[in-house]
Amino acid sequence: MGSAKHGTGADAVGPGHSQGEAARARTRDGRELYYQRLPGPAGTAGRPTVVFEGGLAAGRSYWAGVQAALADVAPTVVYDRSGLGRSPAAPAGASRRLAALADDLGDLLDHLDRVEPGGSYVLVGHSWGGPLVRLAAAAGPARVAGLVLVDPTDESCELLFQPSVRRTERIGQAATVVLARLGLLGRAYRALTAALPPDAAADMRAEGYTVAMTRTRGRELADTAGDLRALKQNPPGLAGLPVTVVSAGRVSPGMPRTVRERATASHAYRARQSPHGRHVVLPEADHLVLTTSAAELAEEIRRLLV
Repeated sequence: MGSAKHGTGADAVGPGHSQGEAARARTRDGRELYYQRLPGPAGTAGRPTVVFEGGLAAGRSYWAGVQAALADVAPTVVYDRSGLGRSPAAPAGASRRLAALADDLGDLLDHLDRVEPGGSYVLVGHSWGGPLVRLAAAAGPARVAGLVLVDPTDESCELLFQPSVRRTERIGQAATVVLARLGLLGRAYRALTAALPPDAAADMRAEGYTVAMTRTRGRELADTAGDLRALKQNPPGLAGLPVTVVSAGRVSPGMPRTVRERATASHAYRARQSPHGRHVVLPEADHLVLTTSAAELAEEIRRLLV
């Protein structure tokens, strides 16, 4: 599936970019995924690499604050799924359902295995990235040292199967498309962008709020209920891997108190399914835990590294 291609032209990042050196990994069907890697400190050979997986249509830049907080303990990798950031879109008609996204993450891990053989990984997934990293871990548990699920979407939350959730998804997608076409989408996320290091914030403003992103978002929303139903019917086996589930303690737009409580209950359930499960509520975080409580989230990831 090819070796690393370091950044040139549109891929180039400035020296000392907060998210690391740029490269590309090839998927099994020939697509390329853009990623950045921070090497971590000297003297940590053999320590797992932390690989971050974003939520719905969320690219690599969201993770910059958490990456920075882990720079003194382990290597970290962030990447863009196809159609996000600097990764070209998948061909028309190619699945962007959850299982296909998990296959892509597996391909990225295969690539990293070839670049540095013998390594292991802590997979960190936010929101829709939570079930995604569970699927990827189940496909290759021997190379996974642990999982951190960050305010994840979880199929044990029955609320997610309600028709009202599908309506909310459709309305949210339509609004996102309109705001992107008007060039206003970034304004809705100004606080999020401002919380990032300056270089990652610049990348986010340039790449994170585009019409192209909304097309990818629509494809990832194709059948979330079907994807969650598939997880219920065939739960990913995690072979006793350590699993930390992090819940937000505050409400946020689209997640009022009743929804927040049900989501948190589903997170507690998910942690109980692992013999090495841990459930943590971060009281100052809202759903965007990775920016509203980046340092606290980093501490939970550290627990699986040291």
